[in-house]
Amino acid sequence: QVHLVESGGDSVQAGGSLRLSCAVSGYTNSRYCMGWFRQAPGKEREGVAAICSDGGTSYVDSVKGRFTISLDNAKNTLYLQMNSLNPADTAVYSCAADSRTWGNLGPWALKTNAYDSWGQGTRVAVSS
Repeated sequence: QVHLVESGGDSVQAGGSLRLSCAVSGYTNSRYCMGWFRQAPGKEREGVAAICSDGGTSYVDSVKGRFTISLDNAKNTLYLQMNSLNPADTAVYSCAADSRTWGNLGPWALKTNAYDSWGQGTRVAVSS
């Protein structure tokens, strides 16, 4: 069973940076697709970034050029580097994994139903 634990959420001022981490355990597939999602108060969960073992990455338009997703295989940890944060980035951020994937990034990469394992989330608050 895949277990995901996020950390790194905090309260920051606009223009600041944070790096979120997602510790992964129990993942046995040699290929991977993993993603970061966020849910702001009163809004639906939104796909933010995804990365697959074919080397592909995908970002929602609102974070392109500001956020970077990466995976450290040696540490079994997924990261989300977030720069130039603004109040619209305030949300609970969760990581997700697709344990059945063939590792190819597709148009579904930022869709919640592409993933079968989820972390509990970490809160990010950005003040103006």
